[in-house]
Amino acid sequence: MIDVALLRSSRSPLLQGLADVHLAVLADVLIEERFAADEVVILQGDAGHDLYVLVEGQVRLTRHEHDLGVLSPGAHFGEIALIGHRGRAATVVAVGDVVAWRLSEEAWRQLTTQQPRTAVAVLERLVDRLADQLVAMTDHVELLFDRPTVARERAHAVTIVEGSRTRHLTVRSGTRLGELLPPAVDGADVTAAMLGQRPVGLSTPVLSPARIEALTLSSWEGREVWRRSAGLLFLAAARQVAPTSRFTLLHSVGAGRVVRGAVSSSTLSAIGSAMRELALADRPFVREQWTLEDARAHFAAVGDDDAVAALGIARGPTMAVTGLAGVYVQAMGPLLPTTGALTEVTLRPHPEGALVVHGPALGRFLDEADVDAALAHEARWPRFASPMQQDHERWLRGMGVTSIGSFNAFCVSGRVTEIVRNAEGFHEKHIGRIADTIAARGDGVRVIAVAGPSSSGKTTFIKRLTVQLEVNGVRPVGLSLDDYYVDRERTPKDERGEYDYEVLGALDTDLLQQHLRALLAGDEVKTAHFDFKRGVSSKDGGPRMRLRPGEVLLIEGIHGLNPALVGDAVTTSQMFRIFVQPALCLPFDPLTAVNPSDLRFIRRIVRDRHGRGTKAADNILRWSSVRRGEARHIFPHQHHADVVFDTSLAYELGVLKVYGERYLLEVPPDHPAAPTAYRLRGLLDRVVAIYPDHVPPTSILREFIGGSGFEY
Repeated sequence: MIDVALLRSSRSPLLQGLADVHLAVLADVLIEERFAADEVVILQGDAGHDLYVLVEGQVRLTRHEHDLGVLSPGAHFGEIALIGHRGRAATVVAVGDVVAWRLSEEAWRQLTTQQPRTAVAVLERLVDRLADQLVAMTDHVELLFDRPTVARERAHAVTIVEGSRTRHLTVRSGTRLGELLPPAVDGADVTAAMLGQRPVGLSTPVLSPARIEALTLSSWEGREVWRRSAGLLFLAAARQVAPTSRFTLLHSVGAGRVVRGAVSSSTLSAIGSAMRELALADRPFVREQWTLEDARAHFAAVGDDDAVAALGIARGPTMAVTGLAGVYVQAMGPLLPTTGALTEVTLRPHPEGALVVHGPALGRFLDEADVDAALAHEARWPRFASPMQQDHERWLRGMGVTSIGSFNAFCVSGRVTEIVRNAEGFHEKHIGRIADTIAARGDGVRVIAVAGPSSSGKTTFIKRLTVQLEVNGVRPVGLSLDDYYVDRERTPKDERGEYDYEVLGALDTDLLQQHLRALLAGDEVKTAHFDFKRGVSSKDGGPRMRLRPGEVLLIEGIHGLNPALVGDAVTTSQMFRIFVQPALCLPFDPLTAVNPSDLRFIRRIVRDRHGRGTKAADNILRWSSVRRGEARHIFPHQHHADVVFDTSLAYELGVLKVYGERYLLEVPPDHPAAPTAYRLRGLLDRVVAIYPDHVPPTSILREFIGGSGFEY
């Protein structure tokens, strides 16, 4: 029996206001229960009908993986099952040690027959509380949807596109896309869909006439859905295994994604096991709409400062979030419906912390000739890790810029010119260091090779390096690899039967090495020339060349780091190899960061549309081919570089936004490039715009937006 005084002093709105006579009756029938931390008090769907009043501790409520929040002492739960005799509507788990008073179903029946006045009094209090909750819920919905309700049709005409097949159907309103699309199209798993103009998850309902197109693993954006889902699976498993640890998912590298965070081998193994358990349980990924106030409070409570900062420029009163097993992040794109497809996602050690390996389902659609070899290469020589990149992050941390959100706040505070000036100074300092290193070797360095993926800023880098070298008394002389192509009819072909100009075999390396030997010996050479219009090479059709004292050869091209390019014509001591690429990876939150490849992609789209008239849609369709060449011919040789130069500029996304938003909006909504254009627009939308006039004429960024002080 519970003391009546305890009931009277309770903080429970259910018990407050009840007369002592009713409290005395309840004291006879209430039972005190104790639960340990993480113990399930109620399981959703169970047939139990008991009501609980929370006395000490807290409990967390979830329904279909949706986190319904935490209840504190004084709250009650279970009333719907008690009165309506329905299955449990939610799961209730003890957050810590919990004490609760339980009113059993048998006790309630006893009250209704033997103490009807007390039963009615309790029932009135329950109705009052339900009424308060209903009013609060109505107010919340009005805040979320500040618009009038409109009548919807019960059925809608839809067009469904599955690869080369098109279907026309009439479906009931509310039908989910996953019910309309097959599991796979042309042998590739369906991961999401285009609904009209935007990519959405397969659990999205049809609420109006629409065009629906399947997104599969054969497409770049379909694979992004897989990567995003695997990342959230990792974060959810990591929260279970190491709740106090902090992890941030960074860039993707083919079949894997890098995770930053200190993690032991035993913890990594435990997280991998938890990931597999979550995948086998086929848990649903959820998408919810939160008010900005709720989002800020939640992310602050879990210590996600990057996500809180990112909300600084959020528009509107609400935002979409996605979650799994109680872990929530900003919704930056669709996810898979459930974790069930991710059973083969695994973890590997990585110098940054860990590598999420996306599994064979995704791996067979990637550009790497050997996926396992590419993963092993990444674990040994991380693609985006270099001394300069580490200096870059340290410098930005000193300025308080650690994420996209903190960058936005930095700009909003009026410090745009400061970050532009410092970013450009950082570049100039490191270019000067490279020139000093080369000059310090005296006559030892005879050949400088510069390589990097598309839109890395190689051309401007070479211009600025040339200035710094000349200041040191070293004069670079360019030798174009483009003039050493073999005749077009001798060019190797790829697996599609098309000429592959990016493979090393497309170059006449024997002739190149012959000329290099002669030049380094001090001889004059009649260099080669390639006629691109006719596709014909001339072994001596180029200008005459001889290296004079103080001069070095400068070679630029995708094969510059490949030792097979020069063979034994140039000794290791005579060669200085430079790898150029953007490497900065600022996060939005633990799941999403600006991938350096996306930065290059936006650079390329802006440059080609702004300066060459090439439409963004055409550029997007070519990107897969560009990435294939990089994966096969550039990144595998990155570790041969003597130095890696990070061409990232912390402020550049803000400038690229000024151009990129409009160019991406030019992509038609029914174009195959539309999913990628939509994603890139979403990325730019979360960055503060910076006026291009702030960019100096010698900046690498000028190579892409125009107005450079260099002649190209």
